[in-house]
Amino acid sequence: MKQNIISDQAFLAQPSQPVTPADKQHVTDLIDTIKANSDRAVGLAANMIGVQKQIIVFQLGIMSVPMLNPKIISKTGKYVTTEGCLSLPGERETTRYSTITVRYQDQNFKQHTQEFTDFTAQIIQHEVDHCNGIII
Repeated sequence: MKQNIISDQAFLAQPSQPVTPADKQHVTDLIDTIKANSDRAVGLAANMIGVQKQIIVFQLGIMSVPMLNPKIISKTGKYVTTEGCLSLPGERETTRYSTITVRYQDQNFKQHTQEFTDFTAQIIQHEVDHCNGIII
């Protein structure tokens, strides 16, 4: 079910907890919410819909890709960019990496390790920051 976007910075600054199978509904809610905001969002983290769980979802073409308990395990190609966020007005400067490797679980809790580059890597970094209570 589509959820409202949270803008409370004190809430967003709290690190999220690991996801368990009991949290599967939150994954569905996050996917529904990004689809409902597809005209203005390419990624969301669960805390942005009021759930302090380590779940992110990002758009890859027309697909919404969820990642549970994502951890960036390597990063290269440091650069500075400007980003916006649905939870905050305006844009802010931040440091990102052009290539990252992420260890995560899919919706069935199967473990994956995958490399991402460029804009997809940037989206994932932004959303993983949300899981860690880091706000741009």
